[in-house]
Amino acid sequence: MKKAVVMGAGGFIGSHMVKRLKSEGYWVRGVDLKHTEFTKTEADEFIIGDLRDPILVQKVVDKDLDLLYQFAADMGGAGYIFVGDNDANVMHNSALINLNTAHECVKKNVKKVFYSSSACMYPAYNQTDPDNPMCSEDSAYPAQPDSEYGWEKLFSERLFKAFERNYGLNVRIGRFHNIFGPEGTWDGGKEKAPAAMCRKAAKCQDGDSLEVWGDGQQTRSFLYIDECIESVQKLMESNFTEPINIGSEEMVSINQLAQMAIDLSQKKITINNLEGEAFKKKYGHEVPMGVRGRNSDNKLFRENIGWEPNYPLLKGMEHTFKWIQSQLNRSD
Repeated sequence: MKKAVVMGAGGFIGSHMVKRLKSEGYWVRGVDLKHTEFTKTEADEFIIGDLRDPILVQKVVDKDLDLLYQFAADMGGAGYIFVGDNDANVMHNSALINLNTAHECVKKNVKKVFYSSSACMYPAYNQTDPDNPMCSEDSAYPAQPDSEYGWEKLFSERLFKAFERNYGLNVRIGRFHNIFGPEGTWDGGKEKAPAAMCRKAAKCQDGDSLEVWGDGQQTRSFLYIDECIESVQKLMESNFTEPINIGSEEMVSINQLAQMAIDLSQKKITINNLEGEAFKKKYGHEVPMGVRGRNSDNKLFRENIGWEPNYPLLKGMEHTFKWIQSQLNRSD
């Protein structure tokens, strides 16, 4: 039987990848600091452990493994990544995991590796116009990510490519653009914008206002989890070896995203854009917004892999809203 290891299998994307691999007939080992939070894992074996520890990585990576997926990282939403308080941990923890993984995959002759990078590695100077952000793969250099999280992702891309050049590591690298959907973190400060908007709208009453950080004109694209998993598998099946975008090209402003959540709630809710001194007074720091505009550019994926995501954002938000509503009902 074909064997796969999923690092970060207790997290959002990793847990969904485990399900996909099981449906394709793989024996799957999941590894994470924690078990899956919302559903029971489908992994054949699940190891709780710290992938920063090279001894653990030696243990979980078998010789001649068919596939290894590296999703494990210290990360979160804007309130975690852009405030500056978590920079050292983000860089140290994620870099250690990737250093251990690349080294061990070469030693054990893993047949193929996937590394999950991020659109946060793109230069901030190309993303100042919310209507026309530049995120084509060839725009990555000269490098100037907007966060330490982005710098670490860029470093780790180069790490895996160096192991490819020097040691023949067979690696695929996907630059994720805001993956969302059911069974993802939806509260506590590490959630992404779609989950945050759905949670806020679900908790609001008629006549309330939904808080949006900043002026709400910053733009992003969001990729539904099923499309993300399909994109990764298409990339893994291909012979394309350069870093490539995995995201949606359906760009919206954050206010538009908030309005989607409000419409799905079917309540009379207004948007309250909290910024400047009012935000600082409430939270004790500047608004953590990141770049003004970011959108996936899927030209390279279309041309080299012959497929692209096309699931509408509204449909994904609908599924996510219903799931978060069910979580809130369960906790009441």
